[in-house]
Amino acid sequence: MQNNNEDLQLASMRSRAFAFVIDDLLVTFIVLVIFWENIVAAQDNIDAMMYLVKVDLVMPLIILKVVYQTFFVWYYGATVGKIITKIRVIDANSWDRVSLFSSFLRSGGRIFSEMFFYVGFLIGFFNDGRKTFHDITGKTLVVNA
Repeated sequence: MQNNNEDLQLASMRSRAFAFVIDDLLVTFIVLVIFWENIVAAQDNIDAMMYLVKVDLVMPLIILKVVYQTFFVWYYGATVGKIITKIRVIDANSWDRVSLFSSFLRSGGRIFSEMFFYVGFLIGFFNDGRKTFHDITGKTLVVNA
């Protein structure tokens, strides 16, 4: 599914946002399935539910997001959301596949952006390459597939 370099077009922020929503819903669903019994057990106790959300769910959610983003971007060049929206991630320098390390840096940058009110995502609206913080961190571009 490799395009010629002359045919590369930057993905729109709209398609990137839609892919983000799809990916976040998918990862959230997986975490809910894994922790469903704990959630049901804590449903009548607000303190237990708050502890579950603040302590028990945060790290698994972050780890799953990093693994999901790293693996899919490295192996497929796109997450499920990006596949659905027909966009992909490429190396900004070679315009080829993203390395495992770059993919990992990108996913870490994405988590960092999420932790700080999504400011890293907003950067993409104010530069020519539509590069978000995680694109800059991973040295990637998001293009139409």
